[in-house]
Amino acid sequence: MARFIFITGGVVSSLGKGLMAASLAALLQERGFKVRIRKFDPYLNVDPGTMSPYQHGEVYVTDDGAETDLDLGHYERFSGVPSRRSDNITSGRIYQNIIAKERRGDYLGATVQVIPHVTDAIKTFARDDTDDLDFVLCEIGGTVGDIESLPFIEAIRQLKNDLGRGKVVFVHLTLVPYIAAAGELKTKPTQHSVRDLTSFGIQPDVLVCRTEHPLPDGERSKIALFCNVPKEAVIPALDAKSIYDVPLHYHAEGLDKAVLSAFGLNIETPLDLNRWKEISNRLANPEGEVTIGVVGKYVGLPDAYKSLHEALVHGGIANRVKVNIVWLDAEMFEGNNPEAAEALSSLHAILVPGGFGERGSEGKIAAVKFAREHKVPFFGICLGMQMACIEGARNTAGLKNASSSEFGPSEEPVIGLITEWERDGEREERAADGDLGGTMRLGAYPAVLKAGSQITEIYNSREITERHRHRYEVNIHYKEALEKGGLVFSGMSPDGLLPEIVERPDHPWFIGVQFHPELKSKPFDPHPLFSSFVAAALKQSRLV
Repeated sequence: MARFIFITGGVVSSLGKGLMAASLAALLQERGFKVRIRKFDPYLNVDPGTMSPYQHGEVYVTDDGAETDLDLGHYERFSGVPSRRSDNITSGRIYQNIIAKERRGDYLGATVQVIPHVTDAIKTFARDDTDDLDFVLCEIGGTVGDIESLPFIEAIRQLKNDLGRGKVVFVHLTLVPYIAAAGELKTKPTQHSVRDLTSFGIQPDVLVCRTEHPLPDGERSKIALFCNVPKEAVIPALDAKSIYDVPLHYHAEGLDKAVLSAFGLNIETPLDLNRWKEISNRLANPEGEVTIGVVGKYVGLPDAYKSLHEALVHGGIANRVKVNIVWLDAEMFEGNNPEAAEALSSLHAILVPGGFGERGSEGKIAAVKFAREHKVPFFGICLGMQMACIEGARNTAGLKNASSSEFGPSEEPVIGLITEWERDGEREERAADGDLGGTMRLGAYPAVLKAGSQITEIYNSREITERHRHRYEVNIHYKEALEKGGLVFSGMSPDGLLPEIVERPDHPWFIGVQFHPELKSKPFDPHPLFSSFVAAALKQSRLV
Protein backbone atom coordinates (compact mmCIF):
# COMPACT_ATOMS: atom_id res chain seq x y z
CA MET A 1 0.00 0.00 0.00
CA ALA A 2 1.38 3.39 -0.99
CA ARG A 3 2.39 5.99 1.55
CA PHE A 4 1.26 9.59 0.95
CA ILE A 5 3.22 12.83 1.29
CA PHE A 6 0.99 15.91 1.20
CA ILE A 7 2.77 19.18 0.47
CA THR A 8 1.18 22.47 1.48
CA GLY A 9 2.40 26.06 1.35
CA GLY A 10 1.98 29.09 3.53
CA VAL A 11 2.67 32.83 3.86
CA VAL A 12 3.02 33.60 0.13
CA SER A 13 2.74 31.82 -3.19
CA SER A 14 5.61 30.98 -5.57
CA LEU A 15 7.85 29.58 -2.85
CA GLY A 16 8.62 26.49 -4.91
CA LYS A 17 6.31 23.72 -3.71
CA GLY A 18 6.41 22.07 -7.11
CA LEU A 19 10.19 22.14 -7.29
CA MET A 20 10.46 20.84 -3.74
CA ALA A 21 8.02 18.01 -4.51
CA ALA A 22 9.98 17.11 -7.66
CA SER A 23 13.29 17.18 -5.76
CA LEU A 24 11.96 15.03 -2.93
CA ALA A 25 10.59 12.53 -5.44
CA ALA A 26 14.00 12.37 -7.15
CA LEU A 27 15.73 11.72 -3.82
CA LEU A 28 13.27 8.96 -2.90
CA GLN A 29 13.85 7.40 -6.32
CA GLU A 30 17.59 7.39 -5.73
CA ARG A 31 16.84 5.39 -2.59
CA GLY A 32 15.10 2.77 -4.71
CA PHE A 33 11.47 3.75 -4.12
CA LYS A 34 8.80 3.91 -6.81
CA VAL A 35 7.09 7.32 -6.75
CA ARG A 36 4.41 9.38 -8.46
CA ILE A 37 3.63 13.07 -8.01
CA ARG A 38 0.20 14.70 -8.23
CA LYS A 39 -1.12 18.25 -8.16
CA PHE A 40 -4.38 19.50 -6.61
CA ASP A 41 -5.35 22.88 -8.14
CA PRO A 42 -8.10 24.78 -6.29
CA TYR A 43 -9.23 27.01 -9.18
CA LEU A 44 -12.60 26.46 -10.88
CA ASN A 45 -11.28 26.00 -14.41
CA VAL A 46 -11.67 22.36 -15.45
CA ASP A 47 -8.03 22.52 -16.60
CA PRO A 48 -5.61 25.33 -17.57
CA GLY A 49 -6.15 24.73 -21.30
CA THR A 50 -8.21 27.87 -21.91
CA MET A 51 -6.26 30.10 -19.52
CA SER A 52 -3.96 32.84 -20.78
CA PRO A 53 -0.25 32.05 -20.35
CA TYR A 54 -0.02 35.36 -18.53
CA GLN A 55 -2.51 34.00 -15.98
CA HIS A 56 -1.03 30.58 -15.37
CA GLY A 57 2.17 30.09 -17.34
CA GLU A 58 2.51 27.27 -19.83
CA VAL A 59 0.09 24.38 -20.23
CA TYR A 60 1.91 21.09 -19.78
CA VAL A 61 0.53 18.29 -21.97
CA THR A 62 0.76 14.61 -21.04
CA ASP A 63 1.02 11.58 -23.32
CA ASP A 64 -2.64 10.76 -22.74
CA GLY A 65 -3.74 14.22 -23.85
CA ALA A 66 -4.35 16.07 -20.60
CA GLU A 67 -3.73 19.82 -20.35
CA THR A 68 -2.21 20.28 -16.92
CA ASP A 69 -0.40 22.60 -14.54
CA LEU A 70 3.20 23.52 -15.40
CA ASP A 71 4.39 21.92 -12.15
CA LEU A 72 3.81 18.53 -13.77
CA GLY A 73 6.66 19.47 -16.07
CA HIS A 74 8.96 19.77 -13.04
CA TYR A 75 7.68 16.44 -11.76
CA GLU A 76 8.44 14.66 -15.01
CA ARG A 77 11.78 16.35 -15.64
CA PHE A 78 13.10 15.48 -12.18
CA SER A 79 11.61 12.01 -11.72
CA GLY A 80 11.51 10.77 -15.30
CA VAL A 81 8.05 9.34 -14.59
CA PRO A 82 5.65 10.29 -17.43
CA SER A 83 2.76 12.35 -16.07
CA ARG A 84 -0.81 11.27 -16.74
CA ARG A 85 -4.27 12.79 -16.78
CA SER A 86 -4.84 11.29 -13.34
CA ASP A 87 -1.98 13.33 -11.88
CA ASN A 88 -3.71 16.73 -11.98
CA ILE A 89 -7.14 17.61 -10.61
CA THR A 90 -8.88 20.96 -10.25
CA SER A 91 -11.87 22.12 -8.25
CA GLY A 92 -13.58 22.76 -11.57
CA ARG A 93 -13.17 19.16 -12.70
CA ILE A 94 -14.32 17.81 -9.35
CA TYR A 95 -17.44 19.99 -9.28
CA GLN A 96 -18.14 19.20 -12.95
CA ASN A 97 -18.12 15.48 -12.19
CA ILE A 98 -20.22 15.84 -9.04
CA ILE A 99 -22.86 17.99 -10.74
CA ALA A 100 -23.04 15.55 -13.65
CA LYS A 101 -23.67 12.72 -11.15
CA GLU A 102 -26.32 14.78 -9.35
CA ARG A 103 -28.14 15.50 -12.63
CA ARG A 104 -28.15 11.77 -13.44
CA GLY A 105 -29.61 11.01 -10.04
CA ASP A 106 -26.60 9.04 -8.84
CA TYR A 107 -26.92 10.40 -5.31
CA LEU A 108 -30.44 8.96 -4.93
CA GLY A 109 -32.01 12.13 -3.62
CA ALA A 110 -29.29 12.99 -1.10
CA THR A 111 -28.29 16.59 -0.44
CA VAL A 112 -24.97 17.12 -2.25
CA GLN A 113 -22.45 18.88 0.00
CA VAL A 114 -18.78 19.76 0.24
CA ILE A 115 -18.48 17.18 3.00
CA PRO A 116 -18.68 14.32 2.19
CA HIS A 117 -19.17 14.51 -1.59
CA VAL A 118 -16.43 16.94 -2.62
CA THR A 119 -13.92 15.67 -0.07
CA ASP A 120 -14.66 12.06 -1.01
CA ALA A 121 -14.02 12.89 -4.68
CA ILE A 122 -10.67 14.45 -3.75
CA LYS A 123 -9.69 11.41 -1.68
CA THR A 124 -10.66 9.07 -4.52
CA PHE A 125 -8.47 11.06 -6.90
CA ALA A 126 -5.51 10.95 -4.51
CA ARG A 127 -5.71 7.18 -4.03
CA ASP A 128 -6.59 6.15 -7.58
CA ASP A 129 -4.11 3.88 -9.36
CA THR A 130 -1.49 3.87 -6.60
CA ASP A 131 -1.31 0.20 -5.62
CA ASP A 132 2.09 -0.42 -7.21
CA LEU A 133 3.75 2.68 -5.71
CA ASP A 134 5.85 3.20 -2.61
CA PHE A 135 5.15 6.93 -2.27
CA VAL A 136 2.57 9.30 -3.73
CA LEU A 137 3.49 12.97 -3.39
CA CYS A 138 0.52 15.35 -3.63
CA GLU A 139 1.05 19.09 -3.92
CA ILE A 140 -1.83 21.32 -2.79
CA GLY A 141 -1.97 24.50 -4.88
CA GLY A 142 -2.27 27.94 -3.31
CA THR A 143 -1.53 28.80 0.32
CA VAL A 144 -3.09 27.69 3.58
CA GLY A 145 -6.07 29.87 4.42
CA ASP A 146 -7.20 30.39 0.82
CA ILE A 147 -10.93 29.77 0.70
CA GLU A 148 -10.56 27.81 -2.55
CA SER A 149 -8.23 25.22 -1.03
CA LEU A 150 -10.25 24.45 2.11
CA PRO A 151 -11.96 21.32 0.69
CA PHE A 152 -8.53 19.92 -0.27
CA ILE A 153 -7.11 20.63 3.18
CA GLU A 154 -10.10 18.90 4.77
CA ALA A 155 -9.78 15.94 2.41
CA ILE A 156 -6.13 15.28 3.22
CA ARG A 157 -6.91 15.63 6.95
CA GLN A 158 -9.50 12.90 6.52
CA LEU A 159 -7.12 10.75 4.50
CA LYS A 160 -4.66 10.53 7.36
CA ASN A 161 -7.41 9.05 9.52
CA ASP A 162 -8.62 6.79 6.70
CA LEU A 163 -5.19 5.33 5.94
CA GLY A 164 -3.99 4.94 9.49
CA ARG A 165 -0.75 5.46 11.36
CA GLY A 166 2.47 5.63 9.37
CA LYS A 167 0.80 6.11 5.98
CA VAL A 168 0.64 9.92 5.68
CA VAL A 169 3.20 12.68 6.23
CA PHE A 170 2.50 16.40 5.92
CA VAL A 171 5.26 18.65 4.59
CA HIS A 172 4.65 22.40 4.90
CA LEU A 173 6.64 24.99 2.95
CA THR A 174 6.83 28.49 4.42
CA LEU A 175 8.79 31.73 4.13
CA VAL A 176 11.34 32.99 6.65
CA PRO A 177 11.87 36.57 5.46
CA TYR A 178 14.94 38.68 6.11
CA ILE A 179 14.19 42.19 7.39
CA ALA A 180 17.09 44.33 6.27
CA ALA A 181 16.31 47.22 8.62
CA ALA A 182 16.45 44.88 11.60
CA GLY A 183 19.23 42.78 10.16
CA GLU A 184 17.58 39.51 11.08
CA LEU A 185 15.38 36.67 9.90
CA LYS A 186 11.80 36.59 11.14
CA THR A 187 10.17 33.29 12.10
CA LYS A 188 6.76 34.73 12.97
CA PRO A 189 5.23 34.27 9.47
CA THR A 190 6.09 30.58 9.66
CA GLN A 191 4.59 30.30 13.14
CA HIS A 192 1.34 31.92 11.97
CA SER A 193 1.20 29.71 8.88
CA VAL A 194 1.59 26.54 10.94
CA ARG A 195 -1.01 27.82 13.40
CA ASP A 196 -3.47 28.28 10.51
CA LEU A 197 -2.73 24.78 9.24
CA THR A 198 -3.21 23.19 12.67
CA SER A 199 -6.52 25.06 13.05
CA PHE A 200 -7.73 22.93 10.13
CA GLY A 201 -6.67 19.75 11.91
CA ILE A 202 -3.28 19.21 10.25
CA GLN A 203 -0.04 19.17 12.21
CA PRO A 204 2.93 19.31 9.79
CA ASP A 205 5.58 16.64 10.26
CA VAL A 206 8.29 18.45 8.27
CA LEU A 207 8.78 22.18 7.74
CA VAL A 208 10.68 23.50 4.74
CA CYS A 209 11.74 27.11 5.26
CA ARG A 210 12.46 29.21 2.17
CA THR A 211 14.96 31.90 2.98
CA GLU A 212 17.51 34.08 1.21
CA HIS A 213 19.93 33.86 4.13
CA PRO A 214 21.30 30.87 6.09
CA LEU A 215 18.96 29.78 8.88
CA PRO A 216 20.91 30.00 12.17
CA ASP A 217 20.68 27.15 14.65
CA GLY A 218 18.83 29.37 17.12
CA GLU A 219 16.06 30.25 14.65
CA ARG A 220 15.81 26.63 13.60
CA SER A 221 15.31 25.59 17.23
CA LYS A 222 12.77 28.37 17.74
CA ILE A 223 10.71 27.25 14.74
CA ALA A 224 10.84 23.65 15.97
CA LEU A 225 9.67 24.68 19.46
CA PHE A 226 6.79 26.92 18.41
CA CYS A 227 5.65 24.74 15.51
CA ASN A 228 5.81 21.43 17.37
CA VAL A 229 8.20 19.58 15.06
CA PRO A 230 11.63 18.02 15.68
CA LYS A 231 14.53 20.34 15.00
CA GLU A 232 15.85 17.85 12.41
CA ALA A 233 12.54 18.26 10.56
CA VAL A 234 13.06 22.01 10.06
CA ILE A 235 14.72 22.11 6.65
CA PRO A 236 16.33 25.33 5.35
CA ALA A 237 15.77 25.99 1.64
CA LEU A 238 18.10 28.66 0.29
CA ASP A 239 18.18 29.97 -3.26
CA ALA A 240 20.19 27.80 -5.66
CA LYS A 241 22.17 28.81 -8.75
CA SER A 242 20.21 26.28 -10.79
CA ILE A 243 17.01 24.38 -10.15
CA TYR A 244 19.01 21.21 -10.87
CA ASP A 245 21.12 21.91 -7.77
CA VAL A 246 18.00 21.80 -5.59
CA PRO A 247 17.85 17.99 -5.05
CA LEU A 248 21.48 18.09 -3.88
CA HIS A 249 20.78 21.00 -1.53
CA TYR A 250 17.70 19.37 -0.02
CA HIS A 251 19.58 16.12 0.54
CA ALA A 252 22.43 18.01 2.23
CA GLU A 253 19.89 19.62 4.57
CA GLY A 254 18.28 16.25 5.36
CA LEU A 255 14.87 16.58 3.69
CA ASP A 256 14.57 13.00 2.45
CA LYS A 257 15.83 11.61 5.77
CA ALA A 258 13.38 13.77 7.73
CA VAL A 259 10.44 12.58 5.61
CA LEU A 260 11.41 8.92 5.93
CA SER A 261 11.90 9.38 9.68
CA ALA A 262 8.39 10.87 9.93
CA PHE A 263 7.13 7.62 8.40
CA GLY A 264 9.18 5.65 10.91
CA LEU A 265 11.56 4.49 8.17
CA ASN A 266 15.12 5.01 9.38
CA ILE A 267 16.90 4.00 6.18
CA GLU A 268 20.64 4.52 6.16
CA THR A 269 21.30 3.34 2.60
CA PRO A 270 23.82 5.77 1.01
CA LEU A 271 22.55 7.65 -1.99
CA ASP A 272 24.20 7.66 -5.40
CA LEU A 273 23.61 11.22 -6.58
CA ASN A 274 26.33 11.17 -9.22
CA ARG A 275 24.03 11.96 -12.13
CA TRP A 276 22.74 15.07 -10.33
CA LYS A 277 26.30 16.05 -9.44
CA GLU A 278 27.31 15.67 -13.10
CA ILE A 279 24.42 17.89 -14.21
CA SER A 280 25.37 20.49 -11.59
CA ASN A 281 29.01 20.34 -12.65
CA ARG A 282 28.19 20.85 -16.35
CA LEU A 283 26.02 23.84 -15.52
CA ALA A 284 28.59 25.40 -13.21
CA ASN A 285 31.58 24.76 -15.49
CA PRO A 286 30.53 25.23 -19.14
CA GLU A 287 33.16 24.91 -21.85
CA GLY A 288 31.57 27.62 -23.99
CA GLU A 289 28.37 29.56 -24.47
CA VAL A 290 25.79 30.32 -27.14
CA THR A 291 23.08 32.95 -27.49
CA ILE A 292 19.67 31.81 -28.70
CA GLY A 293 16.78 34.17 -29.42
CA VAL A 294 13.22 33.06 -28.71
CA VAL A 295 10.79 35.11 -30.81
CA GLY A 296 7.38 34.77 -29.17
CA LYS A 297 4.29 36.63 -28.05
CA TYR A 298 4.27 35.77 -24.32
CA VAL A 299 7.88 36.69 -23.58
CA GLY A 300 6.82 39.07 -20.79
CA LEU A 301 6.30 36.02 -18.58
CA PRO A 302 9.08 33.39 -18.84
CA ASP A 303 6.82 30.78 -17.19
CA ALA A 304 4.76 30.84 -20.39
CA TYR A 305 7.66 28.96 -21.99
CA LYS A 306 8.89 27.05 -18.93
CA SER A 307 9.47 23.66 -20.58
CA LEU A 308 11.06 25.36 -23.58
CA HIS A 309 13.49 27.21 -21.34
CA GLU A 310 14.44 24.02 -19.53
CA ALA A 311 14.83 22.04 -22.78
CA LEU A 312 17.30 24.65 -24.05
CA VAL A 313 19.22 24.34 -20.78
CA HIS A 314 19.23 20.55 -21.28
CA GLY A 315 20.63 21.08 -24.78
CA GLY A 316 23.39 23.11 -23.18
CA ILE A 317 24.07 20.32 -20.67
CA ALA A 318 24.38 17.83 -23.53
CA ASN A 319 26.92 20.08 -25.30
CA ARG A 320 28.68 21.31 -22.13
CA VAL A 321 27.85 24.94 -22.95
CA LYS A 322 25.94 27.74 -21.30
CA VAL A 323 22.80 28.74 -23.20
CA ASN A 324 22.01 32.46 -22.99
CA ILE A 325 18.35 32.93 -23.92
CA VAL A 326 17.22 36.28 -25.33
CA TRP A 327 13.45 36.69 -25.15
CA LEU A 328 12.23 38.78 -28.09
CA ASP A 329 8.69 40.08 -28.55
CA ALA A 330 7.58 39.06 -32.05
CA GLU A 331 5.81 42.37 -32.58
CA MET A 332 9.13 44.23 -32.60
CA PHE A 333 9.91 42.62 -35.97
CA GLU A 334 6.82 43.98 -37.65
CA GLY A 335 7.04 47.13 -39.76
CA ASN A 336 10.33 48.91 -40.33
CA ASN A 337 11.87 48.68 -36.89
CA PRO A 338 15.60 49.48 -37.28
CA GLU A 339 16.41 47.57 -34.08
CA ALA A 340 14.96 44.32 -35.40
CA ALA A 341 17.80 43.25 -37.69
CA GLU A 342 20.35 44.27 -35.07
CA ALA A 343 18.60 42.11 -32.44
CA LEU A 344 18.65 39.06 -34.70
CA SER A 345 22.20 39.61 -36.00
CA SER A 346 23.73 39.04 -32.57
CA LEU A 347 22.13 35.58 -32.19
CA HIS A 348 23.70 32.19 -32.82
CA ALA A 349 20.28 30.58 -33.38
CA ILE A 350 16.61 31.55 -33.57
CA LEU A 351 13.65 29.68 -32.14
CA VAL A 352 9.99 30.49 -32.82
CA PRO A 353 7.77 28.69 -30.26
CA GLY A 354 4.12 27.73 -30.16
CA GLY A 355 1.25 30.12 -29.55
CA PHE A 356 -2.25 31.07 -30.59
CA GLY A 357 -3.78 33.95 -32.51
CA GLU A 358 -2.67 36.46 -35.11
CA ARG A 359 -0.87 38.93 -32.86
CA GLY A 360 2.86 38.83 -33.56
CA SER A 361 2.53 36.39 -36.47
CA GLU A 362 4.07 38.71 -39.06
CA GLY A 363 7.00 39.33 -36.73
CA LYS A 364 7.55 35.60 -36.40
CA ILE A 365 7.46 35.22 -40.18
CA ALA A 366 10.05 38.00 -40.46
CA ALA A 367 12.30 36.19 -37.96
CA VAL A 368 11.97 32.97 -39.99
CA LYS A 369 12.93 34.85 -43.16
CA PHE A 370 16.00 36.32 -41.46
CA ALA A 371 17.11 32.87 -40.28
CA ARG A 372 16.60 31.36 -43.73
CA GLU A 373 18.39 34.11 -45.66
CA HIS A 374 21.29 34.51 -43.23
CA LYS A 375 21.78 30.75 -42.67
CA VAL A 376 21.21 31.10 -38.93
CA PRO A 377 20.08 27.84 -37.23
CA PHE A 378 16.30 27.94 -36.96
CA PHE A 379 13.89 25.86 -34.87
CA GLY A 380 10.12 26.27 -35.26
CA ILE A 381 7.78 24.58 -32.79
CA CYS A 382 4.02 24.16 -33.44
CA LEU A 383 2.96 27.67 -34.56
CA GLY A 384 6.64 28.27 -35.28
CA MET A 385 6.60 25.49 -37.87
CA GLN A 386 3.43 26.94 -39.38
CA MET A 387 5.06 30.37 -39.67
CA ALA A 388 8.03 28.73 -41.39
CA CYS A 389 5.65 27.19 -43.91
CA ILE A 390 3.90 30.51 -44.55
CA GLU A 391 7.28 32.24 -44.97
CA GLY A 392 8.40 29.56 -47.38
CA ALA A 393 5.12 29.73 -49.31
CA ARG A 394 5.38 33.49 -49.71
CA ASN A 395 9.07 33.85 -50.42
CA THR A 396 10.27 30.61 -52.04
CA ALA A 397 7.12 28.97 -53.44
CA GLY A 398 5.53 32.02 -55.06
CA LEU A 399 2.33 32.00 -52.96
CA LYS A 400 2.35 35.69 -52.07
CA ASN A 401 -1.01 35.60 -50.25
CA ALA A 402 -0.23 32.56 -48.12
CA SER A 403 -1.59 32.74 -44.59
CA SER A 404 -3.44 30.76 -41.92
CA SER A 405 -7.20 30.43 -41.62
CA GLU A 406 -6.64 30.95 -37.89
CA PHE A 407 -6.02 34.61 -38.73
CA GLY A 408 -9.11 35.02 -40.91
CA PRO A 409 -10.20 34.26 -44.51
CA SER A 410 -7.24 33.57 -46.81
CA GLU A 411 -6.76 33.22 -50.55
CA GLU A 412 -3.99 30.70 -49.92
CA PRO A 413 -4.73 28.89 -46.61
CA VAL A 414 -1.42 27.10 -46.24
CA ILE A 415 -2.43 26.56 -42.62
CA GLY A 416 -5.98 25.35 -41.95
CA LEU A 417 -8.23 24.11 -39.16
CA ILE A 418 -7.82 20.42 -38.52
CA THR A 419 -11.29 18.90 -38.07
CA GLU A 420 -10.52 15.19 -37.88
CA TRP A 421 -7.60 12.90 -37.21
CA GLU A 422 -6.84 9.38 -36.11
CA ARG A 423 -5.93 8.36 -32.57
CA ASP A 424 -5.30 4.76 -31.54
CA GLY A 425 -7.10 3.50 -34.63
CA GLU A 426 -10.20 5.66 -34.07
CA ARG A 427 -11.31 8.83 -35.83
CA GLU A 428 -11.57 12.01 -33.72
CA GLU A 429 -13.52 15.03 -34.96
CA ARG A 430 -13.79 18.67 -33.94
CA ALA A 431 -16.13 21.41 -35.14
CA ALA A 432 -14.95 24.93 -35.96
CA ASP A 433 -17.60 26.41 -33.65
CA GLY A 434 -17.12 23.87 -30.86
CA ASP A 435 -15.85 24.43 -27.32
CA LEU A 436 -12.27 25.60 -26.96
CA GLY A 437 -11.40 23.58 -23.88
CA GLY A 438 -9.86 20.17 -24.46
CA THR A 439 -10.77 20.07 -28.15
CA MET A 440 -7.34 20.32 -29.77
CA ARG A 441 -5.21 17.51 -31.09
CA LEU A 442 -3.74 16.69 -27.71
CA GLY A 443 -1.24 14.16 -26.44
CA ALA A 444 1.21 11.72 -27.97
CA TYR A 445 0.95 10.84 -31.66
CA PRO A 446 3.35 8.87 -33.87
CA ALA A 447 5.19 10.20 -36.91
CA VAL A 448 7.10 8.48 -39.70
CA LEU A 449 10.37 10.14 -40.73
CA LYS A 450 11.81 10.38 -44.24
CA ALA A 451 14.85 8.23 -44.97
CA GLY A 452 18.05 10.22 -45.39
CA SER A 453 16.62 13.37 -43.81
CA GLN A 454 18.32 15.46 -41.17
CA ILE A 455 15.54 14.74 -38.71
CA THR A 456 16.05 10.98 -39.10
CA GLU A 457 19.74 11.44 -38.40
CA ILE A 458 18.96 13.46 -35.27
CA TYR A 459 16.49 10.91 -33.87
CA ASN A 460 18.43 7.93 -35.25
CA SER A 461 15.04 6.38 -35.97
CA ARG A 462 12.39 6.31 -38.67
CA GLU A 463 9.48 6.28 -36.20
CA ILE A 464 8.90 8.64 -33.27
CA THR A 465 6.15 9.61 -30.84
CA GLU A 466 5.77 13.20 -29.64
CA ARG A 467 3.20 15.30 -27.77
CA HIS A 468 0.89 17.68 -29.61
CA ARG A 469 -1.29 20.65 -28.70
CA HIS A 470 -2.76 22.40 -31.71
CA ARG A 471 -5.96 23.12 -33.57
CA TYR A 472 -4.46 24.12 -36.94
CA GLU A 473 -2.28 22.11 -39.30
CA VAL A 474 -0.23 22.59 -42.47
CA ASN A 475 -2.55 22.03 -45.45
CA ILE A 476 -1.32 18.88 -47.21
CA HIS A 477 -2.57 20.27 -50.55
CA TYR A 478 0.33 22.75 -50.52
CA LYS A 479 3.00 20.09 -49.93
CA GLU A 480 4.15 19.90 -53.56
CA ALA A 481 4.43 23.68 -53.96
CA LEU A 482 6.32 24.09 -50.69
CA GLU A 483 8.73 21.30 -51.52
CA LYS A 484 9.46 22.90 -54.89
CA GLY A 485 10.41 25.98 -52.87
CA GLY A 486 12.96 23.93 -50.90
CA LEU A 487 10.93 23.12 -47.76
CA VAL A 488 11.00 19.33 -47.44
CA PHE A 489 8.28 17.47 -45.52
CA SER A 490 10.50 15.03 -43.63
CA GLY A 491 7.97 13.74 -41.09
CA MET A 492 4.33 12.75 -41.60
CA SER A 493 1.56 11.08 -39.62
CA PRO A 494 1.42 7.33 -40.34
CA ASP A 495 -1.57 7.81 -42.67
CA GLY A 496 0.41 10.40 -44.65
CA LEU A 497 -2.21 13.13 -44.22
CA LEU A 498 -0.77 15.38 -41.48
CA PRO A 499 2.63 17.09 -41.86
CA GLU A 500 4.67 16.72 -38.68
CA ILE A 501 8.15 17.98 -39.62
CA VAL A 502 9.66 20.25 -42.28
CA GLU A 503 13.30 21.04 -42.97
CA ARG A 504 15.51 22.82 -45.50
CA PRO A 505 18.35 20.63 -46.82
CA ASP A 506 20.12 23.73 -48.23
CA HIS A 507 20.37 25.28 -44.77
CA PRO A 508 22.84 24.41 -41.95
CA TRP A 509 19.99 23.71 -39.49
CA PHE A 510 16.40 24.63 -40.34
CA ILE A 511 13.70 22.42 -38.79
CA GLY A 512 10.05 22.97 -37.93
CA VAL A 513 7.96 20.50 -35.94
CA GLN A 514 4.21 20.48 -35.31
CA PHE A 515 4.64 18.87 -31.89
CA HIS A 516 6.22 20.06 -28.64
CA PRO A 517 9.51 18.20 -28.08
CA GLU A 518 10.32 20.37 -25.08
CA LEU A 519 7.71 18.48 -23.04
CA LYS A 520 9.78 15.28 -23.06
CA SER A 521 13.24 16.71 -22.40
CA LYS A 522 14.98 15.98 -19.09
CA PRO A 523 18.30 17.17 -17.63
CA PHE A 524 19.69 13.62 -17.56
CA ASP A 525 18.09 12.77 -20.93
CA PRO A 526 18.11 15.91 -23.14
CA HIS A 527 15.78 15.77 -26.12
CA PRO A 528 17.80 15.01 -29.29
CA LEU A 529 16.28 17.96 -31.17
CA PHE A 530 17.43 20.43 -28.52
CA SER A 531 20.84 18.79 -28.23
CA SER A 532 21.27 19.07 -32.01
CA PHE A 533 19.91 22.64 -32.11
CA VAL A 534 22.31 23.86 -29.43
CA ALA A 535 25.16 22.05 -31.20
CA ALA A 536 24.23 23.95 -34.39
CA ALA A 537 24.19 27.22 -32.42
CA LEU A 538 27.64 26.39 -31.05
CA LYS A 539 28.94 25.79 -34.56
CA GLN A 540 27.38 29.09 -35.66
CA SER A 541 29.07 30.92 -32.76
CA ARG A 542 32.45 29.87 -34.12
CA LEU A 543 31.64 31.37 -37.52
CA VAL A 544 30.72 34.86 -36.33
